[in-house]
Amino acid sequence: MKKTIKESLKQLIADRYLLFMVVLMLFLALLASVILGFSIHSSERLLVSHYSAFGITQFYFDKWFYTFVFIAFELCVAILNSIISIKLLITKGRPVAIMFIWFSIGIILIGFATASKILGLQTLL
Repeated sequence: MKKTIKESLKQLIADRYLLFMVVLMLFLALLASVILGFSIHSSERLLVSHYSAFGITQFYFDKWFYTFVFIAFELCVAILNSIISIKLLITKGRPVAIMFIWFSIGIILIGFATASKILGLQTLL
């Protein structure tokens, strides 16, 4: 197992562009988590937690500490998708791993935009 991990990291370090993209993705997730973490404030107001086109009420509300899930989401996406991209580099090749990293960066940015919009609505409600 240690040998497999070392070989995987050697292949990642050999590919500088993919290494840069992985580091960039981890940095963006960490930056988004820090910004979201400092934006969370406790309040008695309920926040929009999710939307559904089905049902009587389309907006569902939850307590303010629900927003901590966004921080965990950003970090989990970055860490797990970094591991998956390294595995894709080994099995499927460089182009698939790079495409996966770009999609992962997009997911992190969409998650940050969603969380910041919800936190922005917190002051308006």
